[in-house]
Amino acid sequence: MSVITFVCAGQMNSAITFPAFENGHEVRLVGSPLDREIIDGLRRDNFHITLKRTLHDGIKYYQIEELQEALEGADLILGGVSSFGLDWFCDEILPVLPEEVPLLTVTKGMVDLEDGTLLPYPAVFEQRQPAGKHINFNAIGGPCTSYELADHDDSHVAFCGKDMETLKKIKALLATDYYHISLSTDVVGVECAVAMKNAYALGVSLAVGLAEKRDGRIGAVHYNSQAALFGQGVKEMMKLLDLIGGGPENIIHGAGDLYVTIFGGRTRRIGTLLGRGLTFDEAMAELKGVTLESIVIATRTARAVKKLAERGVVSLNDYPLLMHVDEIINHGAEVDIPWDKFTMVVEK
Repeated sequence: MSVITFVCAGQMNSAITFPAFENGHEVRLVGSPLDREIIDGLRRDNFHITLKRTLHDGIKYYQIEELQEALEGADLILGGVSSFGLDWFCDEILPVLPEEVPLLTVTKGMVDLEDGTLLPYPAVFEQRQPAGKHINFNAIGGPCTSYELADHDDSHVAFCGKDMETLKKIKALLATDYYHISLSTDVVGVECAVAMKNAYALGVSLAVGLAEKRDGRIGAVHYNSQAALFGQGVKEMMKLLDLIGGGPENIIHGAGDLYVTIFGGRTRRIGTLLGRGLTFDEAMAELKGVTLESIVIATRTARAVKKLAERGVVSLNDYPLLMHVDEIINHGAEVDIPWDKFTMVVEK
């Protein structure tokens, strides 16, 4: 039996306690400062108030002030902060983590640098760890919703990191007959693939709102338009993967994550509202209080591509869906899918 400490009690981090506990490990779940109510509830009856699932009886729960106690003797640490908690995690958590214990993060995202480089979060964590510290950073990518993982629906993800032996050990701790894990040392490829899907999931979801607007009823669905936008999204994601030096095999993780994201959640909601004809500000007002990582990723990715285009590295014509999403969310454009820019003429 190993000791696995989960830092942050968000939905995905909490869902991974299911395979961890069922594999016979001691599981410790630590709430962030925003998770106090979650931890209090779990201590009462093991019910997670945002995941809407009952966690296993026997899991140990800690408030953030008890972090050091929860870290004692840990064999693996899982970090579950969202993109919006990235600075807090870097400033408050990384300095106190024992560097001899591998860290596996569920946080998906990228930052764009001044020259247009897209940097995945594991690289950001590595850069921002205290001077002289050498944490073994690893991350999870792939199509997996927290509630379905908690319900034991078969899920296939990728664990990525610099050291394959570490990845194999982590997989041995968490793999089950329903939680299937691939391994990769292509951290940039895996993490950027699953991060950029947020931008394209918003783009595909525009078709849902357009269908509802056309038919005059909520719930109207037209699969042709969604499929066309999905295909264009995958095409642009493949170009971006090649641009950043990620292996093409990683498209399986990005495309899979794109598929699962457009079927529900916050990104689908914002895309649908925009497709119905709401302005970006109106849609955001309706979703007040909801954090939208898709907006952050779409903005950063489009900004990076524009910088690279200015340098002559890429052509904006290769990213018409990304550019249209950027125009909508950052420049007040109305939804007007650039279908003609998607068409191709291929001769062999």
